[in-house]
Amino acid sequence: MTALLGSLLLSAPAGHAAGDRPAGWPPVARATITPGVQMFTHGAQCTGNFVFRDRAGRTYVGYAAHCAGKGAATDTNGCDTRSVPIGTRVRFARGATVADPGTTVGRGRLAYSSWRTMRAIGESRGHVCAANDFALVRVARGSVDEVNPSVPFWGGPTGLAGTAAAGSQVHSYGSSSLRPTDVLSPKTGATLGGTSRGWGLEVYTATPGVPGDSGSGFLDEQGRAVGTLSTVALAPVPGSNGLGNLARELAYAQRHSGIAGLRLVRGTRAFSALP
Repeated sequence: MTALLGSLLLSAPAGHAAGDRPAGWPPVARATITPGVQMFTHGAQCTGNFVFRDRAGRTYVGYAAHCAGKGAATDTNGCDTRSVPIGTRVRFARGATVADPGTTVGRGRLAYSSWRTMRAIGESRGHVCAANDFALVRVARGSVDEVNPSVPFWGGPTGLAGTAAAGSQVHSYGSSSLRPTDVLSPKTGATLGGTSRGWGLEVYTATPGVPGDSGSGFLDEQGRAVGTLSTVALAPVPGSNGLGNLARELAYAQRHSGIAGLRLVRGTRAFSALP
């Protein structure tokens, strides 16, 4: 992101139906595809942020557009970096590490990438090119019954937030394959302020994101979806995280993706900052 000096993208290398009714989702304890699920695309692993639906009732899981990018870890400008094609296969997994591919819990295909879209329409606003890092994977029919929209550990999301004030608390859940245990997956931190003319947020967490956490969602103090993890910064605050503003990323997707009625799905489990 423009305001995050020395930032790196956080994808990690791979290791060896209708209506939006909460009652229609499987119980949290049984669901295997939720926010926080590991997502593998052409060898890169990222973390799913939130669940989305469209007017036809199709189900999507969001992650970072750079997870489907072809650039290096230092390529953070989505308008300059090429991406894999729409329709590329994505694998949902649990328990993957650098030594173990984990358990495959579902399949999907890339349905939207802000990076591909910005290149296609000739987006030229530098702050948007730097901060709009959002993609959607459509869950395959055979895997939809495994989806629940609740964020592990925290619950929610309770809705969509426009932004988060500096100093306010945020919560996240990352599932990097570089982390051998999920004990450090839940994260709590605070916002440091907006970046990229409101398209980004900078946050600090006690355990910052690592490669593989990229794409994971952030909740505000009320459990509302506020951002998606894109980069980790080396300056001005070492270990701080660069987020895309989800409200703006989603609005961009609603205008340009061709997915009619695209919307965030609320969690079926109540949000609590103290689970």
